[in-house]
Amino acid sequence: MLHEVRSWLSRRTSRTEDWELERMVEQKAGRRVGLVLPARDEAATIGRIVAVIREALVDRTGLVDEVLVVDSRSQDATAEVAAAAGATVVGQDSVMSGLAPAHGKGEALWKGLAASTGDLVAAIDADLRDVEPDFVTGLLGPLLDDPGVAFVKGFYHRPLIGDGTVDVDGGGRVSELVARPLLNLAWPQLAGFVQPLAGEFAARRELLEAIPFVTGYGVELGMLVDVLDRVGLDAMAQVDLGVRVHRHHDLQTLGRMSAQIQLAASARLARQGTLTHVPEMTTLVQFRRPSTPGPAGLDREVVETDVAVEERPPLREVLAHYRPVA
Repeated sequence: MLHEVRSWLSRRTSRTEDWELERMVEQKAGRRVGLVLPARDEAATIGRIVAVIREALVDRTGLVDEVLVVDSRSQDATAEVAAAAGATVVGQDSVMSGLAPAHGKGEALWKGLAASTGDLVAAIDADLRDVEPDFVTGLLGPLLDDPGVAFVKGFYHRPLIGDGTVDVDGGGRVSELVARPLLNLAWPQLAGFVQPLAGEFAARRELLEAIPFVTGYGVELGMLVDVLDRVGLDAMAQVDLGVRVHRHHDLQTLGRMSAQIQLAASARLARQGTLTHVPEMTTLVQFRRPSTPGPAGLDREVVETDVAVEERPPLREVLAHYRPVA
């Protein structure tokens, strides 16, 4: 590990319990704080998340000014449940509707940034179980305490729960198998981030508006790299949020996520001049066990998925020229 990273780890890593709520409310000093939750088919969890955050951080203390749920084309009652719990809900495609629509979690985050009004903007995933207010306070603490910090990433233990078994740190498989090796190889300054693909982060609005957003699953890795390029490692911090319990994806889904993360990384390596040729890979070929034998006796079904990665430009650039549809 680079000496710079070891030093950063000791200075810029904290725990959520290090940040006292009363002091944070004082440090807020008139700034607006917004919380964005990108959500697609999360009716089972979004209500409790919104209710807990609103009761503790909006109604009781006023630390958070808005809880904004971006409904990413849900087929269930995500929007209705979130609104009933007290969130402001916007449809992903209704924000800046004059732009051609894009797809994915990163698109929902980008649209959430556009729709929010916070000077400080935090984001957490909408599939969290047993979420507590300190998931949000931990992310905001370093930003409120130190003007030199512009971006905060969460990390946690991620148990992998199976049939009667629990691997206390078995979650985060894509982080360990794809993101961490990529970062150590190409961006070793980021090697100190415990959960590089964590969906929980907070930042100053001016920073988030200045970086592009990968629209798909590469958004977290792309954001880390772009923030590093923009403000440097010392302006970044990470906070231990404890334990995160959430829904796990199957192996096929993890493969598609991994492909998009590698494409996002390749685009950044190309911009930096490290990678001179970026293959135009848009289709991922996978195999799964079929109900009937495959071609030529192959006991697998061939599955082809479009994993092309789009990017939204920095929001600041778009807002400078965007004209709402009448």
